[in-house]
This record gives sequence, structure tokens and C-alpha cells, in this order.
Amino acid sequence: MELTKYTDYSLRILIYLGLNNDRLVTIDEVSEAYGISRNHVAKAVYHLSQMGMILTSRGRGGGMRLARPPEDINIGALVRQTEPHMNMLECFDADLNTCPLIDACRLKSLIKKAKRAFLAVLDECTLADMLGSRAPRMAHLLTIRNAGEETPQQVS
Repeated sequence: MELTKYTDYSLRILIYLGLNNDRLVTIDEVSEAYGISRNHVAKAVYHLSQMGMILTSRGRGGGMRLARPPEDINIGALVRQTEPHMNMLECFDADLNTCPLIDACRLKSLIKKAKRAFLAVLDECTLADMLGSRAPRMAHLLTIRNAGEETPQQVS
């Protein structure tokens, strides 16, 4: 199973915001910390705000922050909302399926069961669980600056 980069970036943004839960964070800051295109970060930020996971404010002194506590952000729910379909096999999509074995093959049901198990594990995890005791190490790896060391930039 491979998650899309979009889901990966969405998770990274939430982690960064969780590590900086005491201040507003800019798109440029997240982009620089992870080495991800500003446009990719902005797209994920927009969707995360539409899902109610983050709050954004525009203008001078603007930025983004988590919309709710990290323990209230479920990772399984996020993955379900950011993955377009999670079709792991061609036969998961009746419109695109060309496999002649569709009526006899058990692979589809086996993979569906594995997908349910994968999501069940993610459903047990919150952003707070992901941060946990590793938060200081992650913050160090991302070279997080203290609030006030740089001027916030506009959120798009």
C-alpha cells in the first residue's frame, strides 16, 4: 500500500503544526522545513482547512494552526479524507477494470480485508500519539525556530 504524496504532505503539515501548537506557522516555513514545494503545501493547507483540521488567517501576522487539540485529530480519518479512492487493484473500480478473472478471483476480497486492517490501525492513532515522546527530536530535526525569531509571512 502506498499513500499519495498529498496524504504524506498533509500528515507532515499536521505534525509540524502539532510541534508548534503555541504559535501561528506559515506555509513558507513548512515548505522550507520539509523541502516541499510551496504550491504543494498551500494546496494541502487549503484542503486541511476545508476539512476543519486547521485554521488559517491571512495578512501580515497571519498563518495557520491546528483547529483542535492533537488528541482529537484521528490519523485514519485524515487518510480517508485525503486519499482519492484507495483502489489498490484495478478491479476495485468497476469502470476501469479489464481483468477477466473478476468473477472468480479472491484477490480483491483479500486486499479489501488488508485495507480494512490497515485503516483500523490508523484509526487507533491520533496526532498526539504520533508526536508523543518523539516531539523534541522531530522538532530538532525540522530546526524549528522559536516564535518571534522570524516575521510570519502571508498565508495564501
